[in-house]
Amino acid sequence: MSTFRAFIAIPLPDEVQTFVGALCQTWSEQIPDRTVRWVKPQLMHVTLRFLGDTKFSSLPALVEVLDGIGIRHDAFTLHLDRPGCFPNEKRPRVVWVGLQGQLDAARALKQNIDEALVLLGWEREDRSFRPHLTVGRVKNSRNVRGYHWEADVDPLTIAVKEIQLIESVLQRTGPVYTVRHKSVLRL
Repeated sequence: MSTFRAFIAIPLPDEVQTFVGALCQTWSEQIPDRTVRWVKPQLMHVTLRFLGDTKFSSLPALVEVLDGIGIRHDAFTLHLDRPGCFPNEKRPRVVWVGLQGQLDAARALKQNIDEALVLLGWEREDRSFRPHLTVGRVKNSRNVRGYHWEADVDPLTIAVKEIQLIESVLQRTGPVYTVRHKSVLRL
């Protein structure tokens, strides 16, 4: 195989994964079975950019670019905020938990990644960046149409000290992630 499915992400601390996993468990008990495919807590992350099928031969250039971006950005913090769904509660497709904190730093990091990827041959993304955690994908929106994705969310901190290039292998039981590279931000 000459390609791998990849994305660039911010990893989450265990405490955040555990909290959000418990939140999803509570929601899953309130809605019909098999309505939402929940993300396993250990797989939760903040996606900065989905790359799709990526040539193994482009790995050295990606690593070099990400390391270069890392040394130009200071570490920053985000924290959990209110939940919601995309595109809206009438037609929910994705359930998410929002993020607040140093959003300007997150957006600047994302912008630099996007600019560098265009130079490496990836298409420019047209949508605006709204930092969030995708926690579930709605399989049957009729079962949750109008459901209010509300919860008391602890504003747990996410210390953003690195970005990761992650390989995703899709399997029947869910994706399997392998960290291909970590690029450290300035501390």
